[in-house]
Amino acid sequence: MIARLSSSFLQTTAAAGAWAVELCWYGGSLTLLLAQTIGGLVARPLRRQAFVYELWKIGVQSWFIVAICSLFIGMVLAFQSAYQMQQLSAEIYIASLVSLSVVREIGPVITALIVAGRVGSAIAAELGTMKVTEQIDALRTLAADPVRFLVVPRFLAILIGLPVLTLWADALGILGGFLVGTLRLDILPSLYWKMTTLALVFKDLFSGLLKSVIFAMIICVVSCFEGFRTEGGAEGVGRSTTAAVVSSFLLIIAADCLCTALFYFVWR
Repeated sequence: MIARLSSSFLQTTAAAGAWAVELCWYGGSLTLLLAQTIGGLVARPLRRQAFVYELWKIGVQSWFIVAICSLFIGMVLAFQSAYQMQQLSAEIYIASLVSLSVVREIGPVITALIVAGRVGSAIAAELGTMKVTEQIDALRTLAADPVRFLVVPRFLAILIGLPVLTLWADALGILGGFLVGTLRLDILPSLYWKMTTLALVFKDLFSGLLKSVIFAMIICVVSCFEGFRTEGGAEGVGRSTTAAVVSSFLLIIAADCLCTALFYFVWR
């Protein structure tokens, strides 16, 4: 019995150690790719045509789904808040609650998750397909840096596109709450907008935009890294795409928790 328990403990310890090593390697690889991307961004001229194309795919093609999701989330948040606030006769504070929730958390996070699912998966699939068909090896053979050629335009495009989409999501989320507050709860429009603007300060908007910049770096670096390490043909492309989306989601939520703690509980 003791020998069996000792063997089970050793196996568990070995598995935990292997997982910790894999996690450290993964984090170090992402950091290295981020450093290479930033170096390629500041050291050499940008491929403008590729940048504009990626910005169009990331920003223009995502605005509709971001608008629809943000509008309905703002409406749902107002409805849920009204259920509690009406019991306290404090319906007027729904405007402040919705605006703060949308600008601080919901706008940046929901937009990042949508972009990670829509754009991040596409990036991983594109680069993964290029990897398994040896197009990336061909670039290296031609003395072209794959990071500068493939990652930098996508990185800059998502770094600009995601904050703009976040502002768009903030506006639509507040509009959704406004529609519920004025049409369903009979709050005067002028009073609703007054309570909305009184609650918001520059720190709230800045923290949301800073989060979107961090989320953009996470999405691009994780998706490109998963694409670059794709192996195993079409099945491997599918695995890389799934891994890119799942890892991006986890890192976005973790980064959001860390940023919120720093902004509102450490740096007051």
